[in-house]
Amino acid sequence: MKTLEVDLGDRSYPIYIGTDLIDQPNLFGACEKATSIYIVTNTTVAPLYAQRLTKTLETLDKPVKTIVLPDGESYKDWKNLQLIFDDLLKFGADRQTMLVALGGGVIGDMTGFAAASFMRGIRFIQVPTTLLAQVDSSVGGKTGINHPLGKNMIGAFHQPVAVIADLNTLKTLPARELSAGLAEVVKHGAIADEQFLAWIEANAPALLACDTDAMAHAVLRSCEIKSAVVSADEKEGGIRATLNFGHTFGHAIEAGMGYGEWLHGEAVGCGMVMGADLSHRLGYISEAQVAHLKQIIQSMNLPTEAPKFGSARYMELMQVDKKTEGGQIRYVVLEKMGKARIQSVPDAQVIETLIATGAV
Repeated sequence: MKTLEVDLGDRSYPIYIGTDLIDQPNLFGACEKATSIYIVTNTTVAPLYAQRLTKTLETLDKPVKTIVLPDGESYKDWKNLQLIFDDLLKFGADRQTMLVALGGGVIGDMTGFAAASFMRGIRFIQVPTTLLAQVDSSVGGKTGINHPLGKNMIGAFHQPVAVIADLNTLKTLPARELSAGLAEVVKHGAIADEQFLAWIEANAPALLACDTDAMAHAVLRSCEIKSAVVSADEKEGGIRATLNFGHTFGHAIEAGMGYGEWLHGEAVGCGMVMGADLSHRLGYISEAQVAHLKQIIQSMNLPTEAPKFGSARYMELMQVDKKTEGGQIRYVVLEKMGKARIQSVPDAQVIETLIATGAV
């Protein structure tokens, strides 16, 4: 098992990465002061892991209950968030109750937002069971739900007290979900570590086969990169926004297609191709580097051709972005491979990218 620390002063917490971690009560030591524990999961993950996690948590001599939500991005909304609050209130949860998010990014984001909001804030633990959640969404304290007009537009920063990434849970992921998670792994290399990007390219077959050693390195290095950025800029006032490379275009794809039609990682993969193309048009990276990154993304079985919404619709959708300031969309682009920056870009250049990547 590997352990990382997200350094945020009195809000610091460990990330545990290893195999069979959900069976180890000592990793859930933060629950010792809890009056009760609520596992929040979904209809897909619950039959696989909820009973095992319940057995582990019951060794701590606390009441353990399970809240099961529908599975899918389309359920990441107010209506389903209320289901968590309903059960917490119905069964007498209090300010010492601990929530445990068992699932992918949707469950982690919703559980975290519920924890941030219930009685004005209670503690929670992330137990991510998808690759995307292990390498990205479970780390950093971003929580929230979607609005019909924009992804993750309603939420709060609320750090977990621990992240427990059990690599064995990745073995039950469908191939499409695994590829979606690899998009965020590629992103970390593209924005912060060109050598890691080269390692990803060289190890694509092992990653797609969910080889445990390869996954251990991919998750560890991704978490190292993200935790360093979060420690430096917890609430996205500056450098943390670079973690959104591919996301402005990607969120537009998700909203335009309808949440759940494309997986988040699929949209981000395509969005990175669009972001790389824009980076080239701004004079930062070469056309060959754009093609190389596109090839790596394609090797992860991710889409690289944007859905055709037309330029006006894309620009409208991208206006609903948390990086927009004073009506100006600010894009994450690659200054060079392994280094990102954020800046405003003339609409005309963005539209050239939309045309070049099939969006128009």
